Amino acid sequence: MIVGVPKETVAGERRVALFPELVPKLAKAGLEVLVQPGAGEQAGFLDHHYVEKGARLEPAAWKQADILLKVQPPTAEEISRIKESATLIGFLQPYANNEGIKALAARKVTAFSMELMPRITRAQSMDALSAMSTVAGYLAVLMAANRLPKFFPLLMTAAGTVTPAHVFVIGAGVAGLQAIGTAKRLGAVVTAYDTRPVVKEQVESLGAKFVELGLQTKDAEAKTGYAKAQSEEFYRQQREVMSQSVVAADVVIPTALVPGQRAPILVTEVMVQGMRPGSVIVDLAADQGGNCALTEPGQDVVKHGVAILGPTNVASRLPFHASQMYARTVTNFLMHLLKDGKVQLDLTDELTRGPLVTREGEIVHDVVKTRLAAGGGSA
Repeated sequence: MIVGVPKETVAGERRVALFPELVPKLAKAGLEVLVQPGAGEQAGFLDHHYVEKGARLEPAAWKQADILLKVQPPTAEEISRIKESATLIGFLQPYANNEGIKALAARKVTAFSMELMPRITRAQSMDALSAMSTVAGYLAVLMAANRLPKFFPLLMTAAGTVTPAHVFVIGAGVAGLQAIGTAKRLGAVVTAYDTRPVVKEQVESLGAKFVELGLQTKDAEAKTGYAKAQSEEFYRQQREVMSQSVVAADVVIPTALVPGQRAPILVTEVMVQGMRPGSVIVDLAADQGGNCALTEPGQDVVKHGVAILGPTNVASRLPFHASQMYARTVTNFLMHLLKDGKVQLDLTDELTRGPLVTREGEIVHDVVKTRLAAGGGSA
């Protein structure tokens, strides 16, 4: 079978779904690798690097591939070039990409969405979202440090003592924990909050203080391992008690996302007004609207003297390592699907069934199918 790695065409996307060192692994599994010229260039992987590892450069990789590895969802034009009944693995944005999912089904593509990978022990090496969240959490702190008009660490100098910056991280998932660890390494005083009390030990193990708000959060984690959406009344109470931590911070990094939904508003305009001039908010939920009421996705703005950064597609800003991490998760998943050099699906296995969106002309993922039937998503 032929594996195709096309060049990403979405504006600003610099990652690639396979890096050269993984080509021999796929070849050993009986696969031929075709790489579209320039596919890895923006991530630092040149065409000759792929060729040296055994791949073949092929401008028509779309049409020839039995298996396509992607980062971003294919466009309508790209879907029309996919070989009928081919297998596609990538981020497909299944809850928002209505027309794209329908087009993949019409093309009889067997499509796997890496966002839907179940959070079970066997899937850890295939968890692309966690891998990209690691990148985002790290970069958020660097972006904040670059924008904050203060040092992060405590400094004892001949000119006097410089007090450390205070960083408040909202959400202690993968991105939040990476942000905590990075901010601590830069010398900041770090506090963090999460609706899931089970993460308190992880936060404290990184040297941060866990903020307990005294709210009932027993059902804050879904069976998938992701944060569970709460009621608007819960979020209202949360904002009230969280305000003190926000206004005391020099840097606020909110990371709260709920799969398939708009990010909850956790930082209100009133909170921003209470922050010190020059403070920074780096909103890692900007892709889903933002956790701050004043976030403008894709923009850096200053409101009430506070810099509010709304970066989108954050992982693409560190394309070399982001590509390596993403490609490993995709390759590990592909190897799971292979038997005797061919994709063979065991639909009794939740690891195979969980990310499967379309197959044999049908949308087969129950949640995606229900949302699309209800008119959710957009082209």
